[in-house]
Amino acid sequence: MPGPQWQVLDPGVRARVQDLHERGVAAINAGRIGSGGRLLRAGLRQLGWPHTTDSGDSAALTARILISLAPVEIQRGNTDAGLGLLAEAGRLVAPSDRGLLLQQRGLLLVLVGRLADGLAAMDQAIPLLAGNGGSAVLARTLLNRAMLHHIAGRARLANADLDRCEPIARAHGMDRLLAKVMHNRGCCALLTGDIPGALRDLEAARAGFAVHAEQLLPVVAVDRARVLLAAGLCTEAVTELDGALALFRGQRLTQEYGEAELARAQAALAVGDPTGARLWARRAERRFRRRGNETWAAVAMLARLRTDFPTDRRGATAFRADADSLAARLAELGLPNDAEAAALLAARASIVLGRHTEAATALTAHPGPAALLDTRLLRTLALAELGRATGNRGQTFRQARAGLALLREHRGRFGSVDLQTGTAALGSELAAIGLAEALARPVPAQVFRWLELSRAQAFGLRSVRPPTDPVIVDAVAELRQLDRVVREAELAGRTEPAARRRCVELARTIRAHGWQADGWQADGVGQRHAAADFAAVAAELAARDSAMISYLVHRDRLRALLVVDGKATLHHLAQWPRVAEAIGRLRSDLDALCGRSLRSSLDVVVRSSARRQLDVLTESLLGPMTARLRDRDVVVVPTDTLSGMPWGLLPTLRGRPVTVTPSATAWLYGQGSTLPSAPGPPLLIAGPDLAYADAEITAIAKLYPDSTVLAGPMATVAAALPALAGRPVAHIAAHGHHDQENVLFSRLDLSDGPLMAYDIQELGAAPDHVVLSSCDVGRMVVRTGDEILGFTAALLYSGTRTVVSSVARVPDDAVTDVMYAYHRALSNGVPSPRALADCTANDSLIPFVCFGAG
Repeated sequence: MPGPQWQVLDPGVRARVQDLHERGVAAINAGRIGSGGRLLRAGLRQLGWPHTTDSGDSAALTARILISLAPVEIQRGNTDAGLGLLAEAGRLVAPSDRGLLLQQRGLLLVLVGRLADGLAAMDQAIPLLAGNGGSAVLARTLLNRAMLHHIAGRARLANADLDRCEPIARAHGMDRLLAKVMHNRGCCALLTGDIPGALRDLEAARAGFAVHAEQLLPVVAVDRARVLLAAGLCTEAVTELDGALALFRGQRLTQEYGEAELARAQAALAVGDPTGARLWARRAERRFRRRGNETWAAVAMLARLRTDFPTDRRGATAFRADADSLAARLAELGLPNDAEAAALLAARASIVLGRHTEAATALTAHPGPAALLDTRLLRTLALAELGRATGNRGQTFRQARAGLALLREHRGRFGSVDLQTGTAALGSELAAIGLAEALARPVPAQVFRWLELSRAQAFGLRSVRPPTDPVIVDAVAELRQLDRVVREAELAGRTEPAARRRCVELARTIRAHGWQADGWQADGVGQRHAAADFAAVAAELAARDSAMISYLVHRDRLRALLVVDGKATLHHLAQWPRVAEAIGRLRSDLDALCGRSLRSSLDVVVRSSARRQLDVLTESLLGPMTARLRDRDVVVVPTDTLSGMPWGLLPTLRGRPVTVTPSATAWLYGQGSTLPSAPGPPLLIAGPDLAYADAEITAIAKLYPDSTVLAGPMATVAAALPALAGRPVAHIAAHGHHDQENVLFSRLDLSDGPLMAYDIQELGAAPDHVVLSSCDVGRMVVRTGDEILGFTAALLYSGTRTVVSSVARVPDDAVTDVMYAYHRALSNGVPSPRALADCTANDSLIPFVCFGAG
């Protein structure tokens, strides 16, 4: 029985329907889903749908509107309704629009998590769309298929589709789609481990969306956060995700919101917040299930499993069953990387249960060809754990070393010290298991080797200057000018909140730009030096009649590896919380004594407290080793907050040359460094607003008649930076600021603004020896793996052999005489550690430290 027939449409009606369709699609593309849906339904009412059907031209127009309306229902969580609209469109669609229907069906199947079905639909659609020429719909379909290939870990196929998509989009002036191409390229770069490339592409996408699709900015922020997590910058990723989630709350992008919640769970776990990670993962899982998206719900379950990993046999059986089941489910859904990760969690649970044969069988499976770095690191960790559980020390060490080698290769792709130091967090469990195994049956040389494999690895890489960008040059100039405004306001007793906020914003922009610098790995010369051999370090120490103390914390207890007379011994010291508390109290006392006129009684109390903490720390840090040190010079390799210890103030070390170095490797290679072939005269700089700076520089200049002096209005950043390059000695007397929250912008005040730690990487050749005589710019932020950041650290990374700076505030009036004595000894050929020890050997509490190679 024939159905009702369409009446011939009035041309005016057709025009109104087409206008409603175009406006509806535009509204949806602009993120106004509700408005777009209303416009499309108005068009359908004009056509009489759903009460009439036909196979004529009117049916084709109805089909097009139904195709456009289907994603509105999907976005609202009405999966069945959306797919039903496409089924209805399938009965009405014109042959020439079948490619359009298939591509839309593919996209909607992806949105509900049916990735394999979505890919099949797009594979059918693309030849049909290509047959109509390079259409805009073809470009969108290629983009969507690229996204599918990316999700499945097929970066090569994804990039091939993006390469086809981009010229079509350019030809059609599709600026919004071009921004999406860059977004997808960034995601593919992350897949291949190219963190700087990913950040560059995502920044290009962000710039495009800011103009053409502002509502998609939080989507880019989520992927940017994923990149930061892959680089070990977990706190920065949390900040990025919290901002994105706030923006999503005002939109109806429920899928994207769920993905942001999932990434937030991963970030919470990375910063050591398992409770928060579990909460975020459950939220994401519930959201995906409400949408009917079982694929993403399964990925959220994997995040929850990572959070719930059992540390003992209780719960391990149920966990293992859940992980095995999830691995099979993820494999069915076409997510091989996630399936592999779930299978590895199951294998690790088997190890916890003592089912070593089962775990070994599971771990013999070959990793997927496109396994992500975190999955490969997880596999080596599981194999190392299996070795430890079965008493196979060789396997434990071999697998932990293999994982750290993967991480070293990954780190070599970064030009930014910020990223290089952040990546240590990714291998913290591997470093810990290798060191724990070495400590279980300690052979001192083996413990030494693992300490060097697991700390301050960024010092083994060549430094890279960030790419030049006029926008960043302007941002640095603006930051310098505004920082000066803030400083002048502080001196006048005012605040400049707007300028402060802008400084924070500029610093964030400049720092992020630095992350985009490629490393040296591609040309094979990225490694500055390999980990030092114990015998070589021991021989160098013996030749210098020196002792080295390498500290570590294991099971909440401080330990030390003492290397002296060619031998190493391991010593168990104090409980770590006691040591950390004493360091904090000492620093507070030193800061309180500096630059203040304390009442006599209070001065006595504070000095007494400082000396009490020094006595506690002397016993805690040196106790059983004191006799073996005798009168030797000491090289200290600190851990954690010991990097901020004023070692020369400890009674046992007072008057003794002490050098503090990030690692034994850095110290050893520093001994082989030589001064520049054309060193030039010393550089002396006096900053503004420091009462004794001019007198200090004038006195020191008498020791160096050929020195270059920058003082008063001449002491500018523009003059200081080029003057620093390659100097044998540089002395800067200027107010310093250690920025705990943004250490790359720790700074020294010069007459035209701050000289920042960020600026140091611009030096073509590092100064050999730098003295920073004011404030506390010897303080550092210590990241996982004893990676350090700060102004002093920036100089060491740049290649400076020795930096003398203070780890707490210093009394400016007392420093002039100390610095004069120091340079007098230095100019007479006395080594820096000895010169510093001699000029601070009296009873004063001046916390200068000699950092680097000495």
